[in-house]
Amino acid sequence: MTETSCSDSCSETKPDVKIQLIYRCKKCRQIVASQESIVSHEQGKGEASFRWGKKKVENDSLPECTAIFVEPLKWMQTVQEGYIYEKLYCMGCKSRLGSFNWAGLQCSCGAWVNPAFQILKSRIDECRI
Repeated sequence: MTETSCSDSCSETKPDVKIQLIYRCKKCRQIVASQESIVSHEQGKGEASFRWGKKKVENDSLPECTAIFVEPLKWMQTVQEGYIYEKLYCMGCKSRLGSFNWAGLQCSCGAWVNPAFQILKSRIDECRI
């Protein structure tokens, strides 16, 4: 995920104001999530979580998560329509941002998040306001 300056108004910070993060679609710059909607999860065991029945993985470094998990948001139309699992599309440009599953999804770090509303970091920009 890359950090970009959103606009002149986003880059101006006042000393008394706490900095917040918002996430925007890379393609159309539509706001898709904010810091308050992030659902945190414990770091998983990395590749060992995906290698059931295989040799033990010797690499002890923990991988970075390639997605963020959020609470269900109003713009997630497929969630509002009652689907159990589906892809998530930007409400502005209709590009794919991630997916959701009420039964849960496994993060790239190996941890399970249940229920999961996953937005890929490669599809969004982080903006500090």
